[in-house]
Amino acid sequence: MITHLLFDHDGVLVDTEHWYFEATRVALARLNISMTFDDYKQHMVDGKSNWVDATRNGATENEVEAARAWRDERYQYYLQREDIDIPGVPEVLDELSQGFQMAVITTSKRRDFELIHRDRTLLNNMAFALCREDYDKPKPNAEPYETGLQRFGVTPDKAIVIEDSERGLAAASAAGIRTIKVYNEFVAHQQAESDYTIQSLRELPELLRGINN
Repeated sequence: MITHLLFDHDGVLVDTEHWYFEATRVALARLNISMTFDDYKQHMVDGKSNWVDATRNGATENEVEAARAWRDERYQYYLQREDIDIPGVPEVLDELSQGFQMAVITTSKRRDFELIHRDRTLLNNMAFALCREDYDKPKPNAEPYETGLQRFGVTPDKAIVIEDSERGLAAASAAGIRTIKVYNEFVAHQQAESDYTIQSLRELPELLRGINN
């Protein structure tokens, strides 16, 4: 029986991925590098750095680092000004909190994560949240989700992971945890395997009832 839910964050609970892409795109443009949405999506699949082309084009290490820092600041600018809420998520989490223990396992940096949730209530039903600084090896390594299981003190068969990306689903599978893939246009092109698939988080309560019955 599933008793614990481990949620990815970006693209699952909040709609931030477009704005991270946009901040990266503009930062690269400052180095005279053009990156399309298709380029960005492919980099997500093959693990290629978005900054390789800048280095090949003659940008120095210091220039790349300065552009990365500018990207990070620009992303935070977007997080504070753009609509990143996903309709229905608060209500779904409120409902699920009645029957499950829940946590967030994300590769987001802690400062971005805290900025996103400064004026939101999505974390009210979460036992804890693990950010990039809370483990050594990021997804697709199993460590983030293994750390979540350890924090809860449960075995993999008691939990299920809600993810949207190939890297996140691979991390959960490596930790021996069943997975639910939520549709997200940013990662829909990825051939990511999962135990279950839903189009919206609104479908999650009914799916979990079916799994536990």
